[in-house]
Amino acid sequence: MKLPFIFARRFVAGETFHDSVPKITRLNDAGIAVTLDLLGENVSSRTVASGTADDYIHLIKQIEHHTMNASISVKLTMMGLDIDTEFCTETLFRLLDATRENNQFVRIDMEGSNYTSRTIEIFKKAHQEYGADHVGIVLQAYLHRTREDVKELSGIGADIRLCKGAYKEPPMLALQQMPDIREAYKEYAKVLLHGTARTRIATHDDTLVEWVKQYMMEQDINKSNVEFQMLYGLREETMVRLTADGYQTRVYVPYGTMWFPYYRRRLMERKENIFFIAKTLFKK
Repeated sequence: MKLPFIFARRFVAGETFHDSVPKITRLNDAGIAVTLDLLGENVSSRTVASGTADDYIHLIKQIEHHTMNASISVKLTMMGLDIDTEFCTETLFRLLDATRENNQFVRIDMEGSNYTSRTIEIFKKAHQEYGADHVGIVLQAYLHRTREDVKELSGIGADIRLCKGAYKEPPMLALQQMPDIREAYKEYAKVLLHGTARTRIATHDDTLVEWVKQYMMEQDINKSNVEFQMLYGLREETMVRLTADGYQTRVYVPYGTMWFPYYRRRLMERKENIFFIAKTLFKK
């Protein structure tokens, strides 16, 4: 039995793009940019993967039609990464062709560690072909490998979104304790703040938000060089305040009918996610 959408509407803008338009417009009117995330992952059919690319191409045109301050985010498993790496790359590049034609931007999302290497390799090919104006990637601070990844990708001028990491990973692959994850996040944020055109700080963690603001002030880093990013349904008043203070801000807005498996998986993979959502609900 499918649960009614009322259970997800706090965190998902709608089951269709049309349903999501008023929420996107409200955020844009507040000076907050948006990244649209069509929910879904782990596609096992070439037809479905190609259809997903078509849906995203249509979404790009809808963003232009509605004159939104918005871009899109994609998971490579929606583009067929579980099927075949070459097919996934071809499908992604078809989307990126449309992205470039419409002067848009695609953020390649990061999934579990089983996909990290392939995701980065595909991204590097995409970055070489389309450049940082049209394609970017996400790095997860808790992975041990991120120390090298952030150096390499910032070195080629990649547009990088830095997050803590939400998947349950073993100690051999990822840091486990929050103080250690925060310290790693700060280390990599410094690399991005000094080595990239714009640093994308994706976190709801007040400790990290305040640290970034303080570090920027100490290093005389212009506010226009940093973009704070948070998820739809969480800390909107904080985003409004950051915007009013002169920082670039962006909210990730998920929509689609696949909301239940997405949030069920997110909450079940790490117990910290449940505590975080519960705590953040009471923050503004």
